[in-house]
Amino acid sequence: MEKKAFKLGLLPKLIIAIILGILVGQFMPIWFARIVVTASGIFSTFLKFIIPLMIVAYVTMGIADLKSGAGKLLIITVAIAYASTLLAGSASYLVSSTLFPHFMSEGALDQIAATAGSSLDSYLSISIPPLLDTLSAVVLAFVLGLCLSLMRGKTIGSTLYDGMKDFSGIIDKVLNSVIIPLLPLYICGTFTDMTKSGKTFAILSILWKVFLVVIAMHLICIFIQFLVAGAISKKNPFTLIKNQIPGYATAIGTQSSAATIPVNLKCAEADGISEQIRNFVVPLCANIHMAGSMITITACATAVCLMNQLPISLMTVVPFIMTLGVAMVASPGAPGGSIMTALPFLYMIFGREAGDPNGPICALMVALYITQDSFGTACNVSGDNAIGVIVDTIYRKFIVKKDTVEA
Repeated sequence: MEKKAFKLGLLPKLIIAIILGILVGQFMPIWFARIVVTASGIFSTFLKFIIPLMIVAYVTMGIADLKSGAGKLLIITVAIAYASTLLAGSASYLVSSTLFPHFMSEGALDQIAATAGSSLDSYLSISIPPLLDTLSAVVLAFVLGLCLSLMRGKTIGSTLYDGMKDFSGIIDKVLNSVIIPLLPLYICGTFTDMTKSGKTFAILSILWKVFLVVIAMHLICIFIQFLVAGAISKKNPFTLIKNQIPGYATAIGTQSSAATIPVNLKCAEADGISEQIRNFVVPLCANIHMAGSMITITACATAVCLMNQLPISLMTVVPFIMTLGVAMVASPGAPGGSIMTALPFLYMIFGREAGDPNGPICALMVALYITQDSFGTACNVSGDNAIGVIVDTIYRKFIVKKDTVEA
């Protein structure tokens, strides 16, 4: 019997990268640290080039594929998933902005502020201008996705759809073969620079408290979602939560909503969701329902703003959440896909300069998010089945009943 090769997951790799970055910054000479920072900087430039292409590929296909589904059920499911994502993100900001300032002493914030402008210089920088800016990529993706969804098979053929599908596959290959494997290098370079400039230890003293609050928010979100689903369907919410445990555990291990779909379908079956509805809702919500990811991203962004003394308010967060709720449609199934999709929109919170996708603040945001990504994904997929219970109840009570009466 062949032994399975041991494969280190992304989260352990990133933890190792953070540790290595701290060790390099603390103990290695500046010339060596600058080599690491240079390699990280070159990668971040390539990342900035790829991000608009990722938006075009994934968002276009995510919207185009919404064509499949049963009219009213599609609209209902999308509306519930989007509302859940928006409410989760808004609640996350309110909780984070209330609690996080208590974790961040004035001395720690002053220590972080004192290190501004002390970053290491790269030996080499390469300019790779993106083919599109972020806004152009989003608009193009919406136009292509909506038109393909409405026109494919009616007024136009499937040639462009097939081409976009192939293009999405190419970007997926780049993500899984280049971006994700080299992400630890990016994080290592960031923490090397932060350690040399004196930021790391002040920041890490804050992050573990942020982590605990975010996990608590995920669990509360899951409980509320199943409480609502149980009330609407008249099912025991605690039984629904118990049925979801295998899906939750699988999502923590895979860090992928897409990879958890087979197990989540079994959880939906245990919830009593009809086969027609669970086969429609679970795969769809795996791509469009991002409540857990939105909680994590919003909380991390709030923490990063407070640590770097950047202004943040509900007025700046809500447009960001509304935009991201759409942009994260069909975000990659690979670990960290949501934050990679969110990266070009962080300027809406951090500002143009601090929100530069290849800058140190966004790199810190990526590192902070990835450490909690598996729990966010588990929250996402758990909410998918809560939505499935609600949609199934609507289907049985209103659509099937109506069709039976009319017949």
